[in-house]
Amino acid sequence: MPLVFIGPPGSGKGTQAVRIAERYAIRHISTGDMLRAAVKAGTPLGQQVAATIASGELVGDALITEVVRARLAQPDVARGFLLDGFPRTETQADALDGIVGALPLIVALIDVPDEAIVTRLSSRRVCESCAITQSVSDAGDVAAPDSCSYCGGRLIRRPDDDPAVVRHRLETYAGFAGPLIARYRSRPSFAAIDGRQPPDVVTAALSAHIDRQLAQRQEEPS
Repeated sequence: MPLVFIGPPGSGKGTQAVRIAERYAIRHISTGDMLRAAVKAGTPLGQQVAATIASGELVGDALITEVVRARLAQPDVARGFLLDGFPRTETQADALDGIVGALPLIVALIDVPDEAIVTRLSSRRVCESCAITQSVSDAGDVAAPDSCSYCGGRLIRRPDDDPAVVRHRLETYAGFAGPLIARYRSRPSFAAIDGRQPPDVVTAALSAHIDRQLAQRQEEPS
């Protein structure tokens, strides 16, 4: 059961990925996790990743694809996997099709309009004391932060949740996600889910899409 989740920053993709991976007892594999694991393992591939990161350069298509290929060869993904953060380019998507072979990917887009994400992220605050992230009702009031409802500490906005920064992140996302979404949209195994819905509703919609795909595969002649 190979799954791929696509979604902009702030769409709730990470939360949903954890939920779905637990529901279907499969591995949730994020790009960051894969890179960190490769570096920690100290393999020749991990050393190459470490050297690339240390130089300040981005990990290219060929290198990240080899990291993914090595990760998906591990026995703990035999039941399936959920990729979060890969593929990001059409070159990576071509490689992933080759890795999974004849079994089609199940792809889900968690779709949230840009301005809804700007509002969602700019209303987030993190407590300086307990580090719990929470939303505040008045997103524009940065001069007088609210108090943490858990410990009473001061709530602050993370720099990357500033509206201008969020819009820049969304522009970056659109640059690589647009071609990927266009590529996958024509496939029967693709679904777009409205990420503005409550998290439980999004989880139910994702699960329904996955269950439909699994049911269809069981009906197909071997």
